[in-house]
Amino acid sequence: MPTDPNIASQPSIAADPKASQGLHTLLTACAVYPLDTRSKILLTGDDRTRWLNGMVTNNVRDLPVGQGLYAFLLTPQGKIQGDLYAFNRGNTIVLDVESTQAPKLLEIFDHYIVMDDVVVSDAAIAAVGIQGPKSRQTLQAIGIEVPELAPLQFINIKLQNSEATLLRAEAWKGDAYEVWLAPEHAASTLETLLHSGASPVGPAALRLFRMASGIPLFGEDIRDRDLPQETGQERALHFAKGCYVGQEIVERIRSRGQIHRVFSGFTLIAPCTFGEKIVTDGKEVGEVTSTAALSTPAGEQLIALGYLRREAFTKPLVVGNYTIERHQLPFSELLQPQILST
Repeated sequence: MPTDPNIASQPSIAADPKASQGLHTLLTACAVYPLDTRSKILLTGDDRTRWLNGMVTNNVRDLPVGQGLYAFLLTPQGKIQGDLYAFNRGNTIVLDVESTQAPKLLEIFDHYIVMDDVVVSDAAIAAVGIQGPKSRQTLQAIGIEVPELAPLQFINIKLQNSEATLLRAEAWKGDAYEVWLAPEHAASTLETLLHSGASPVGPAALRLFRMASGIPLFGEDIRDRDLPQETGQERALHFAKGCYVGQEIVERIRSRGQIHRVFSGFTLIAPCTFGEKIVTDGKEVGEVTSTAALSTPAGEQLIALGYLRREAFTKPLVVGNYTIERHQLPFSELLQPQILST
């Protein structure tokens, strides 16, 4: 099988009943999990907002206090170097990034901070994720009153007699929240949530939910050769914010009104793996970037994410010796609890 060193290693395509059960919990109850693969970076200094706004694809300049956004960091050629969430905390900006990305992003930041009054440092913040239709009920059971929050909006709260933050997660996660708190309180908060009706879920279940939702992961579905519009993540882009690194390429693609290949979902009849090429009429028209399998009462369901050229949307597609079918994202039918075995 072809491999790509820029793509993260993935789990086996074989369905994991425990992961499928975890997905069921995410869809029907309250799931809890440590966000221990995420890192927080603190930006201080008088130029922090102007500087970051010139670095990323979204509009940090007009971000209200108490609100966050999702953005890409690009090369001057418009290729994606990383992604991040930025949160305006008033006198600071906190960046939330995958821990595996943090060293590279810090190196890029250091390169671009020249005469700016910007200080970049690690933030000692741990986070716990709470997700599912019973999330608010469970949070209230441990003494956290949950107001109506917009996606990526946050408030300061008291938890265990200490300062903490309650954050509403992105809209695609549904009823989902994060609690940011001091690292020494993370384990006890997780335990308290479990004793208050939440169920633990692991990375495999979260991966199934993300893939069924059609959300790409940087380092796997988003690589450093991809352009922003190819990923379909329009929520990361702002077209009226002014100049930033790579903005000229993004604007050129927008003005032309079309991209040649699109991030897509696929249904499979046999396993394949990342990097495999999608072919029609003997011509390469795309590639698979990630795969997953779900246990359902009807048997295993195999899905994949990847990229496909527009002209091949309605043509018969083959990977290896097997046919695959393009599926409109998200995989809405897989986000219905009744399809999953319990």
